[in-house]
Amino acid sequence: MKSFLGRLIINAVALWITTLIVVDGVKVVPFANDTAGIVLTYLLVALIFGLVNSIIGNFIRIVAFPLYILTLGLIALAVNSLLLLIVHWISSLLGFGLVVNGFWWGVLTAMVLAFFSWLLSVLLRPVFGKSARK
Repeated sequence: MKSFLGRLIINAVALWITTLIVVDGVKVVPFANDTAGIVLTYLLVALIFGLVNSIIGNFIRIVAFPLYILTLGLIALAVNSLLLLIVHWISSLLGFGLVVNGFWWGVLTAMVLAFFSWLLSVLLRPVFGKSARK
């Protein structure tokens, strides 16, 4: 449970940092404008992203394995962008959440999000343990 909460917090913080950097391409629309609503929105978006990534993302990675080899892994940028667009679609059905302004903004967002998620995982590894880093 500690590992799950650790990943969730790390992804939420990485998403928050990403929205500060990629200002024109991605934003998070909170369901309430108070601090608790904003924090809860980031945690919910991180949870949705984790579920989409673990269910749909793993299926795509298995099916598209030959493409990963053929493109030396560059197809992962497109796959991660599509996963972010799926999160955008799901959260728009809820009326709040992640807003991505197109495929290429999704690619940039995926790269920045992956970098900060990795960095926070490395920095917070002593707090959350080895399993927080994936």
